[in-house]
Amino acid sequence: MPCVPGKCYGQPGPVGLYDPTYESDACGVGYVVNIDGIPSHRVLRDAQTMLIRMEHRGACGCDNNSGDGAGVLTAIPHKMYKNKMKSEGVELPDPGLYATGIIFTNPEDLEKAQQLFTDFGKKVGVEVITWRNVPVCNEKIGSVAKTSEPAIRQVFVKGSKDGEEFKRQVYMLRKYSCHHIPKETSRFYVCSLSTETIVYKGLLTTSQLWEYFSDLHDPEFETHIALIHSRFSTNTFPSWERAHPQRVLAHNGEINTLRGNCNLMKAREGVMKNDVFKDKLSMLYPVVEEGMSDSGCVDNVLEFLCMTGGRSLPEAVMTMVPEAWQNDKYMPAEKEAFYRWSAFGMEPWDGPALLTFTDGRYIGAILDRNGLRPSRYYVTKDNFMYMSSEVGVTDRKPEEVIQKGRLKPGRMLLVDTKLKTFLPDEQLKKEIANLRPVGKWLSETISMAELRGAHDPKLTLKHEIKYQDFGHGGCVEEDPRLPLFGYTIEALNLLVLPMIRDKKEALGSMGNDAPLACLSQFNPLVFDYFKQLFAQVTNPPIDPFREKIVMSLACPVGPEHNILEPSAEQCRRLWLEQPILSLWDMEVLKHTTHKGWKTKVLDMTYPTKDGQAGLLPALKQLCQQAADAAEDNKLIILSDRNAGPDNIPISSLLAVGAVHHYLINEKLRMKVGLVVETGEAREVHHFCTLLGYGVDAICPYLVFETIKHLREQKLLDPPLADEEIYMNYRAACARGISKVMAKMGISTLHSYKGAQIFEALGLSQEVIELCFEGTASRIGGVDFKVLSQEAINRHDVAYCERKGDNILVMNPGQYHWRDGGEKHINDPMSIANLQEAAKTNSKDAYGRFSESAWESTKKCSLRGQLEFIDADKAIDISEVEDAKFIVRRFCTGAMSFGSISYEAHSTLAIAMNRAGGKSNTGEGGEDSERYLNEDPQFNARSKIKQVASGRFGVTSSYLTHADELQIKMAQGAKPGEGGELPGYKVTKGIAKTRHSIPGVGLISPPPHHDIYSIEDLAELIYDLKAANPEARISVKLVSEMGVGIVASGVAKGKAEHITISGHDGGTGASSWTGIKNAGLPWELGISETHQTLVLNNLRSRVVLQADGQIRSGRSTILF
Repeated sequence: MPCVPGKCYGQPGPVGLYDPTYESDACGVGYVVNIDGIPSHRVLRDAQTMLIRMEHRGACGCDNNSGDGAGVLTAIPHKMYKNKMKSEGVELPDPGLYATGIIFTNPEDLEKAQQLFTDFGKKVGVEVITWRNVPVCNEKIGSVAKTSEPAIRQVFVKGSKDGEEFKRQVYMLRKYSCHHIPKETSRFYVCSLSTETIVYKGLLTTSQLWEYFSDLHDPEFETHIALIHSRFSTNTFPSWERAHPQRVLAHNGEINTLRGNCNLMKAREGVMKNDVFKDKLSMLYPVVEEGMSDSGCVDNVLEFLCMTGGRSLPEAVMTMVPEAWQNDKYMPAEKEAFYRWSAFGMEPWDGPALLTFTDGRYIGAILDRNGLRPSRYYVTKDNFMYMSSEVGVTDRKPEEVIQKGRLKPGRMLLVDTKLKTFLPDEQLKKEIANLRPVGKWLSETISMAELRGAHDPKLTLKHEIKYQDFGHGGCVEEDPRLPLFGYTIEALNLLVLPMIRDKKEALGSMGNDAPLACLSQFNPLVFDYFKQLFAQVTNPPIDPFREKIVMSLACPVGPEHNILEPSAEQCRRLWLEQPILSLWDMEVLKHTTHKGWKTKVLDMTYPTKDGQAGLLPALKQLCQQAADAAEDNKLIILSDRNAGPDNIPISSLLAVGAVHHYLINEKLRMKVGLVVETGEAREVHHFCTLLGYGVDAICPYLVFETIKHLREQKLLDPPLADEEIYMNYRAACARGISKVMAKMGISTLHSYKGAQIFEALGLSQEVIELCFEGTASRIGGVDFKVLSQEAINRHDVAYCERKGDNILVMNPGQYHWRDGGEKHINDPMSIANLQEAAKTNSKDAYGRFSESAWESTKKCSLRGQLEFIDADKAIDISEVEDAKFIVRRFCTGAMSFGSISYEAHSTLAIAMNRAGGKSNTGEGGEDSERYLNEDPQFNARSKIKQVASGRFGVTSSYLTHADELQIKMAQGAKPGEGGELPGYKVTKGIAKTRHSIPGVGLISPPPHHDIYSIEDLAELIYDLKAANPEARISVKLVSEMGVGIVASGVAKGKAEHITISGHDGGTGASSWTGIKNAGLPWELGISETHQTLVLNNLRSRVVLQADGQIRSGRSTILF
């Protein structure tokens, strides 16, 4: 989620399926600093060399001459400015007594913008000294850059003689003007406004920057720091504003949790206070300016913490980007205490990122907790430091270097030019950790053990469960709450029981061919309308098990105190190691009065008599009740315990989303913790959506009560005790939640909560606006009336009198086909017709297969909802392309040798070669015998050879014997996940093909370990092209929101072919959570990709392909 909504000049608004808030970028960053703080022109020239040598980490637009953005941040060159302004009759004050900055606007708005800026300055006590036209030369910049080239003005201002007060005045002026002037003009952007630093940047290449700004080749331009940046954007839309550096940082990477971080910064406005700014603090809101990229948002918050939060720049950076401290047994106690205390005040801004930062005094860099961006540095004998995204960017000789190294995960480089020191990470963080008595403050922390100890057992309520006895049916029918909350026998057997028995989710395979929730006829839950987003190309997924040290589910819960005034109050919160609560813990939280805590339980049901119209008023009433309760309670519990014959439960996801967003908008969310007690949630996906939309903890009471009932009926094997049931289920949930977070490259639940890493599929805007603000729902559809009716239908099944059993309702076949139940694309009739057609080569049988397959497709997929519009007059058949040419476009799915047998794998290749199409090896490689001995009739060579994360079977011979080389970035069956072939399946033949050892298990990691960003992919594309110049280079992506934007970056990386895989195909094994709930239909993905490439003028560069349950001529034509 790399951008926040809002106006950004040069960026189009949403068009078709394209949404600019999903823009991504990757970059090259670096800095040069004289550690002694001595300014010189050499620093600028060395920065120029560094930036130009990282040109390959940037990119050009569709005109091949407009850069994606380049810039440099330096100290204010006072000597140069003083002389230039003196020649214009203006005398500048001494350094520190004036501030300056460069502003982008449009020529027609120039006079108005300057006047508004001057007027705003007077409000905060700042006087404009003068305006200056920044000299530029635009002769060599690209046509795209010229179309949006701004009028560039430089402003000089003065104010209070007190240096610190003046800095605050300047900060208020910049924030206030950035909030208000864009509303009065078509364009207004302040690159920087500071007493210490200046930013030069634009929609330029790394070499154009130095020619465009005349100031940058003036010998009098002297600085002791220079921070540079080269941008590789996934689009080609012109945006001078999106270039880096920002005001205090430059950034290579992505913040995956951006939406949640920004929402919580907005919510903090309700609890933040500052004794210096006082009532003027509101002038700085919102902290995150509209239309910002992810780096712009980080820059906004970082600057805010430094200016208002009593933190130095390095401490603020540590607060926002902490190390992986939760599982580090060797971390010093004082540093762990600091990070734990920081966690009570702010969640991590999580994602793969290298952040470089400076305020004029400090300059440094920090790497994310996973270390997923490159960073190298040198220190020379003459006390210069060079840091960049790679080596080879400076002309300094080896004998001049006295220290060199790479930045490690979570570690910080820092130079203090005032004290003239380069501080090692250990020393720096030790000093910061000891600034305050955080160890003492942490004693105020509240734990569940502490609450349990203070709980009076007499207050615990025993909930009466009314079972029904129909004299027929199974034990599941005895509890009417199960059908009320949408439980099925399948869900219990395939999902819940394996979690309790094995402490992990059960695996499924062969993709998902069931209907989308919006097409289901069996009253799907609201959870089912949401699809998990995942990382691909611009951002790597994580392996949550082999990289367990960086993962954490621990979170603080309860009211958050003022982050701007560090104190023990910030620690007075409940610390939970994981979010799943037991029945006992739920009762403890309901009745706690420990340390003055109070809990308000809100009823999450509405009267049955209100009917279909009752849901929406009940939701709005619940939101208002939560707002009232937030004023004098520490916890709010949303509970559907009252559901029964007279009350219909509100979907827990609707309730949580609506309340969470309502409290944010009312600036109340940080005053209270939010817990849900629900009978509805039982799967990992359910828990992830609840957490993703803002809940702090969950008690799935019906799971525990149902399993206990099964045990009493001797249907639980082994008959586990209550504590074992809870602990096993909790472990399975923790494992599953970690896996879902890791798909998106997110390490901590603290960051994942409220981050909304989902797309809704088939929900109307009225539902999104009330409950899931900011979530994409591109096809619309189901509104509150439909959701209410589905809840009523489930209630009727649970409580209406009936003579027959509920066996079909309780087992509708959502996972496996069942006669009379949920429809599936792979239904028995279609399979039978296909087998007959294949065995008999009968056109009639194939016609029946085509017809039955299309009927199934209509009931299950988006493409099935489309109808052909017949032309008034048919064209002559002679004008239609011959079938023998059409089939050349056909390809098999990428099924590896190992996932299917050798016979099946080779037969597919032979068939496609005979037909003139292409078969795909999948990620398991291909035996050299198949491509070195090409029999004309039995040619088993696969024309498409895949290069995946495990690199199985990839040799120089393998690469050179391909017509197409496909880089698999994600897999439709399990996007964001890796694969595993157990050792017992690794036969001698498979081991030989994959160049491994028989009997030893093989793992495909979730990410390519040499691809962590878009420019890394571009390098692999280049390498494969060098290995086989005749082969077409393809990149395989999976359909999700923003895939078109990723595809634009792939096209700019010189790929010639892009495959968009749908969510419903694939043979790969994965957890049911991944199979059912990750990825989107290829119909959306291919449409978005096509539209976005056309918008970017890149469509002619690539061939597009789709895969996923395409099985007839109708589907092919729709594609």
